[in-house]
Amino acid sequence: MTHRHCSIVPPYVLRQLVQAEPDLAPAVEFALSDGAQVRHRREVTATRWPPGEPAPGQGIIAWPMRERAEGRTPRTGEDRPGPAAESAPRRSVHDAQHLTELPGPLVRGEGDGPSGDASVDEAFAGLGATWEVLARVYGRDSLDGRGLGLVASVHYSRDYDNAFWDGRQMVFGDGDGVYFAGFTRSIDVVAHELAHGLTQYTAGLTYVGQPGALNESASDVWGAIVRQWTRDETVEQADWLIGAELFTDRVEGRALRSMAEPGTAYDDPVLGRDPQPGHMDGYVVLPHDADNDNGGVHINSGIPNKAFHLFATALGGRVWDRAGLVWYDTMTTRGLIPRDVTFAGFAAATVDRAVARFGAGSEVERALRSAWAGVGLEVPDEVAVGGAPDVAEAGRAAARPGGRAAGDG
Repeated sequence: MTHRHCSIVPPYVLRQLVQAEPDLAPAVEFALSDGAQVRHRREVTATRWPPGEPAPGQGIIAWPMRERAEGRTPRTGEDRPGPAAESAPRRSVHDAQHLTELPGPLVRGEGDGPSGDASVDEAFAGLGATWEVLARVYGRDSLDGRGLGLVASVHYSRDYDNAFWDGRQMVFGDGDGVYFAGFTRSIDVVAHELAHGLTQYTAGLTYVGQPGALNESASDVWGAIVRQWTRDETVEQADWLIGAELFTDRVEGRALRSMAEPGTAYDDPVLGRDPQPGHMDGYVVLPHDADNDNGGVHINSGIPNKAFHLFATALGGRVWDRAGLVWYDTMTTRGLIPRDVTFAGFAAATVDRAVARFGAGSEVERALRSAWAGVGLEVPDEVAVGGAPDVAEAGRAAARPGGRAAGDG
C-alpha cells in the first residue's frame, strides 16, 4: 500500500496561499506537487509485528508497573526511569542545501557540538527530545523499539512551506518568510512528524478517513507530550497548541492547530479559518482523495485531539503520565486495533487499555469515558479487556446517531 505524504501543513492551507499570493505560488505549488511525488516515490510500509513475536521496544527499558499506575514519572531524581546502558539516541542532521536530494551532507552527528545553524541545532534538539521521552517515559528505544537512527534534513528546497516524514527520515523546509517561518522552530512539529514514524512501526494506521485522522491526532498528541516535557509543564500550564512558532507576525493566528479549542487556531484573510471540529456533530465528510486531504485527515483529527485534551486535563498533572500512557499502550499493543480503525473503535480500545493498566472503575477509566462522551462518542460498558477484535467491533457502534461521520473510515 502507498502511504500518503505525512506533512504538518495541510494541503488546503497551501492552496489558499497559491490563490492569494502570486509571488509565492511557484514555491507553494512545488510543495504541493512534491508531496504528491513523495507519496508515489517513497512507499511507507506500516510495520506490524510477526505472529508470536513480542512488540518491538517493549521491556527494553524497565520501569516498575506500580510507579506508572501511580502516575509517578519524575523528571529528575533517583526514581526517574532511564535508558538501558546500551540505549542512546543516534541522531544525524543533514543540510539539503536548498535542493531536494536527500539526505544531503551531514552537518551534525551524535556527540557533535552545536553547528551554529539554528535549523540544524533545533532539529537535533527535537530529535533528541523525542527519543528522550520515548526512552525515559515509555521504555522504548527509538521509533521502531530497536534503536532506529533518527535522521533529518534541513534547508529542503527553497521557500518550502512544510515539514514531513517520508518513511525513513525527517525533512524540514525553511518556510517562505512571509507567512511561514522555519519548520524546526516548533519542537512539537519535530515530534509530530517523528510520531508518524512511531505509528508506522506500531499501529500502522491507514492515512485516509477516520484512521488517517487518528494518525494525525496521534502525532499531535505526541507533539504535545514532547513540548510539555521539554517545558516541564503541567496540563493546566500548557497552551495545547501545535505549531505555535510557525506563523510570522503577518498571520492572524496562534498556531496551526489547537487541541484545547479545535477550530480557533487561526482566522486569517489569506490562509482562511481553522476548519477543525471538536465534536462528532461537526465531522466533515470528504472524498478520500488527495484533493480533499485524504478524507479530512488534518480536519477531523480535531475530534480525537479534543478528547485527549479533555482526558488529560480531567486527570491533571503531567500529560506523559496516565493520559499519555493510555495512548501509548493503545498504539503499541499488538493486535489491539486494526489499521482501518474508526474513531469509535479507537475510543473503545483506549478504554480497554485504561482498564487493563489502571483497573475497572478507576479514575482514569471514568475520565476517559467522559472525555470521549464529550466529543460525541460513547464507549459501551461491555468493552472487555484484552479482546482486540471485540473492542474494535464494540467501538463501531459507539458513535451517536447524530454524528455526520457514521460509518466513515
